[in-house]
Amino acid sequence: MDTGSREYPARPLIGVGALIIQGSNIVLVRRSKPPSQGEWSIPGGLVRVGETLSHAVIREALEETGLNVRPGSLVELVERIVQDRNKSVQYHYVIADYKCSLISGALVAGSDASEACWAQKDRLGDFKLPAITLSVINGAFHIDG
Repeated sequence: MDTGSREYPARPLIGVGALIIQGSNIVLVRRSKPPSQGEWSIPGGLVRVGETLSHAVIREALEETGLNVRPGSLVELVERIVQDRNKSVQYHYVIADYKCSLISGALVAGSDASEACWAQKDRLGDFKLPAITLSVINGAFHIDG
């Protein structure tokens, strides 16, 4: 089965993000692989062929954080396009970010994450998140469900 390449893809790849919020805290993970290796972000990953967006959110959250979640509202669709130094598209993702409710589990870093933590909303600046990620997170805190 040809899953296509993440790097220099023939077409945009579809991903999901899990905005796992509890009170005034949100789960963040530090990426262990490119394109955002070493950076903090929202847990998530690529949708598998035949997998629904909801199932992808549940699977990715569990794989990266050890947490069982229930996806709620779609917060935002985000385009992540990374060009190399020659201006060729090295990575191209379209990411559906969902606000999630915690069902169970203990937070641990797994799969593509080197670290995972509960971040306080008023301390998000400590994580040097990209502006678009901060915008999505802030949107999630203002959505019911």
